[in-house]
Amino acid sequence: MARPTPTFLFAHPAHFLALGFGAGLSPKAPGTLGTLVAFPLFWLLVDNPFYWVWMAAFLAVGVWACGIAGRNLGVHDHGGIVWDEIAAFLLILPFTPATPLGFVLAFALFRLFDIWKPFPIGWLDQRVHGGLGVMLDDLLAAAYALLCLLGVSAWM
Repeated sequence: MARPTPTFLFAHPAHFLALGFGAGLSPKAPGTLGTLVAFPLFWLLVDNPFYWVWMAAFLAVGVWACGIAGRNLGVHDHGGIVWDEIAAFLLILPFTPATPLGFVLAFALFRLFDIWKPFPIGWLDQRVHGGLGVMLDDLLAAAYALLCLLGVSAWM
């Protein structure tokens, strides 16, 4: 699987978004780096009264951008495509205890479920392709992480 290049990143606006503004170019752990990109976006948007409208737009644009980038990379869910991690993690952050431990826990839980892909995440990941498939497995990982986070938060 070829790694995307800076030339690919800037060849199309969908590539730039799908590769998380360049985070997906990382040779190691691009999904982890992409997830970290969500933090500054969250802090930029958290007080915006239209936060959830932004999130809906991020998800819709993600289906489009990830679909184009995957098609142009020749791999439907290439590891360099990280917009799915960014958008999904942005759904968790508003429910995260606003403490360093809360943010670390949310990050760790999301990455755990995104990598592990327990049922039905892995099952869907293998069967739903294109931009929707790229986004869907991360949305489910976010849901699992959020449920665990809310359970643990009650004890924090």
